Amino acid sequence: MRHMALLHRAELHPTKLELLAGWLPGRDWYQGDTDAEVVRVAAYRFDDPAGEVGIETLLVRAGDGPVHQVPLTYRGAPLAGAEDRLVGTTEHSVLGKRWVYDACGDPVYAAALASAVLAGTGQAEEYFEVDGRREVRPASMDITSNASAGAAVPAIGAVHRVVDGDPTLIVTDTVELAVIRRPGASAGSAGTTLTGTWADTTAPLAYAPPH
Repeated sequence: MRHMALLHRAELHPTKLELLAGWLPGRDWYQGDTDAEVVRVAAYRFDDPAGEVGIETLLVRAGDGPVHQVPLTYRGAPLAGAEDRLVGTTEHSVLGKRWVYDACGDPVYAAALASAVLAGTGQAEEYFEVDGRREVRPASMDITSNASAGAAVPAIGAVHRVVDGDPTLIVTDTVELAVIRRPGASAGSAGTTLTGTWADTTAPLAYAPPH
């Protein structure tokens, strides 16, 4: 099944990168200049089957620091119990107020990441609706998994805890997942691994630690 993500030609106030410029320096896994402008290097999206939550992972850099991986979820209402994961709120010119979360604490992201890591479902194709036509936006990076074809993915109902660091560990009711915060700069991964390729870099992005 092909995963699609509808994008809106919209303005955000503040922008995602402005939100991250204020949030990233407070993370213990962040390395780099706290005053430099945060720029987007690449990004990929997952699809929320329910169509409610936007799921986007940004690869960003500040100044001449390393590339950081920042998965975000965008919601139309606060996520209960995730106050400590809130990056900030923004006004979307089409969708209205959006709550932006560090996706590692969001069960919708955990389920999408598990599918990408454990079953190789890949990224969602991004598109705009233009006069009733579908206009596809080219991907800025590729993601692949070394999962065996047709592997089963356990359903995820809740995120029990998140262990911050690099990698950041997501402990759910069924699986554990590790998100590499500084792809290419961090130690390698073990287990079933999601790998990203952008510009002239190929590096692990996330993995399911072996038990």
